[in-house]
Amino acid sequence: MSSRDIGAEILAGINEIKAFKKGKIQLKTTELSEPSAPKVIRSKLKMSQSAFAGLLGVSTRTLQDWEQGRRSPQGPAIALLRIAEQHPEVFADLH
Repeated sequence: MSSRDIGAEILAGINEIKAFKKGKIQLKTTELSEPSAPKVIRSKLKMSQSAFAGLLGVSTRTLQDWEQGRRSPQGPAIALLRIAEQHPEVFADLH
């Protein structure tokens, strides 16, 4: 593990906030893209509906509703779908 100087990181953050408030710098922002459709992600992972639903912590019926367009994933489910799409190795290790 690398050693971190948490105090220095906090002070750097405070200085960054002060500089932003004075209009000296722009803060970095990142926009998260919407994940692909659940069916596309599941197909790329080569998983059954029941296995993929289990990893997402939803019922198979909920996953089927998403895949058939009757419902849309919300909140944490969107975050998990984004992780599954962008870092499939995480889900492959769990499966």
